[in-house]
Amino acid sequence: MGRGRTNKIRLSAEQRQHLEALSRNGHAPVKKILHARVLIMSDEGEYGQQRWNDQQIGAALGLHRNSVARIRSSFLEQGEQAALNRKPRQTPPVPQKLDGEKQAHLIAICCSPPPDGRTRWTMKLLVDELKARSIVTQIGRETVRCTLKKTNCARG
Repeated sequence: MGRGRTNKIRLSAEQRQHLEALSRNGHAPVKKILHARVLIMSDEGEYGQQRWNDQQIGAALGLHRNSVARIRSSFLEQGEQAALNRKPRQTPPVPQKLDGEKQAHLIAICCSPPPDGRTRWTMKLLVDELKARSIVTQIGRETVRCTLKKTNCARG
C-alpha cells in the first residue's frame, strides 16, 4: 500500500463537535457539509473512530482522492475556515460595461434636458444616446436601469 500520510489531522473535541453539528444540521451549503465530513473522516486523533485513507473517503463521499487531499492540506495549512468555506472570487465573471467614468457620463445625460418632443428620458433613449456619443459600443437597457438604480438617479 502507501507509506502513510505525513500530514495527519488531529481534531480537538470542540472542533470535531462543531464539524459534526455542521454536517448534521442540513442548513449549511452542500460543499461546506461535504468538506466537514471529509475532515471528520480524516481525523486520526484520539476522537477518530476509524482510520480512513483518501481513496476510501473519496469513494464514501463521491469525491476524487485528490480533492480529499486538497481539503485536508488546506485545513492543515490555513485552518478550519479555509477548508470549509469557498474562496471568494477576485474578479466578477463578466467585467462591468460601465465603469466610474462611463457612469458619470450616463448620469450627466440623465440630468440633461430630454430630447425634443419628450418629457423624460426612457431607457431606450439613454441607450441610444450612450451609443451615439461613443461612450459604449454595445449595452442593454437592463444595464442602464441597474446603474441608475444603484446611483439613485431619477430620469426626468
